[in-house]
Amino acid sequence: MVSAPVTDGLLDATFSALADPTRRAILARLARGKASVGDLAKPFDFALPTISRHLKVLERARLIEKRKDASRRECQLRVEPLRQASRWLDTHTAFWEASLESLEEFAMHERSRSLRRRRLKGRK
Repeated sequence: MVSAPVTDGLLDATFSALADPTRRAILARLARGKASVGDLAKPFDFALPTISRHLKVLERARLIEKRKDASRRECQLRVEPLRQASRWLDTHTAFWEASLESLEEFAMHERSRSLRRRRLKGRK
């Protein structure tokens, strides 16, 4: 696996590339090791130009690297863009979890205040 720095501008390209199930399947295959374009195309019922378009999207997002080896084009996964996306998700997950916990605490507090008010009204 190759690792390289990723700019913030590539985050959109990473998530866009990951939005497609075929591209996710290609990345899952490449997580096991290098593969030729032909090998990557085998599990799909697509023409080679269709797989090539998917690979171009993955290349633009810097999720894969293609190299020509004699007569074969071999692809390799690049992990850094995935790490960047994971860090982004972790940051935002922590924010939203904290926000939701605060909201839950507020809702519980308001509910108990409301119940107390009802009890007091019932005593009068």
